[in-house]
Amino acid sequence: MDDLTKLPGVGPSTAEKLKEAGFTDFMKIATASIGELCEATGLGEKAAAKIIEAARELCDLGFKDALEILEQRKNLWWLSTGSKNLDSILGGGLESQSVIEFAGPYGSGKTQIAHQACVNLQCPERIIADEKLKEEILDNPKAVYIDTEGTFRPERIIEMAEAIGLDGKEVLKNIKVARAYNSDMQMLYAEKVEELIQKGENIRLVIVDSLTSTFRTEYTGRGKLAERQQKLGRHMATLNKLADLYNCVVLVTNQVAARPDAIFGPAEQAIGGHIVGHAATFRVFLKKTKGDKRLARLYDSPYLPDAETTFRITEKGVHD
Repeated sequence: MDDLTKLPGVGPSTAEKLKEAGFTDFMKIATASIGELCEATGLGEKAAAKIIEAARELCDLGFKDALEILEQRKNLWWLSTGSKNLDSILGGGLESQSVIEFAGPYGSGKTQIAHQACVNLQCPERIIADEKLKEEILDNPKAVYIDTEGTFRPERIIEMAEAIGLDGKEVLKNIKVARAYNSDMQMLYAEKVEELIQKGENIRLVIVDSLTSTFRTEYTGRGKLAERQQKLGRHMATLNKLADLYNCVVLVTNQVAARPDAIFGPAEQAIGGHIVGHAATFRVFLKKTKGDKRLARLYDSPYLPDAETTFRITEKGVHD
């Protein structure tokens, strides 16, 4: 976490106000609007503009050669979902340097996919990477699970782990779980992941289950919509930064709401509007069909076509 008092006009009390509002590092301040900073600190527009300008100077906001981006993407790796069908429509599995959203109604399998990902991170056969990178990933890899709805079940992790020949309790040792009761806690836990990485923890998977439930509960009505979306935008920026800078997989689950105006297309849509829509790299809609079968539809990706497939969720976990 950056020392915000290095910015002009920011003393300990102003720094505390900034942190409480979610502006915990120079990058978040550098990309904020003057209005957001004025609202968070009570400062005037000139003072807020000076703070933003100073934060931008402290951040590396320059352009990169596209070849550098190509080199960075050579470090991509994929984590299997457990289903070859689902991996196939995702281009190989859950892609690192990305935020993957699984949205769907209750019982569609979102939390089960999140649990399975935690287990698969400990299984060499379910990680797709070149040998050198795979060695780095498998050096005591850890998953972080931010639970906003009280749905994390260690017993289910054990069941899934034993189904693929792993020691369930050993898998549990490599999952760090935080229960978030409100949106501020949720955002704080996401920011603390960077601290864990800087302390030497090999965090390779970050899960938020679910992404929007706390925001949806706290910010009700149209009058609160703008504030909710601003906070949600900052939270998504934190998750994207983790994925991008630390080459980890970020998986978020999301609730859905009915579309009363739907004449054509799906009758339900993921919560979060354009903020989540633009910030998530891959978006998958899940639906329960007959028995243990699930339908998955990839409907947003930077380079993959829309696609549908089916998979199963049983006592053994996620599989074809």
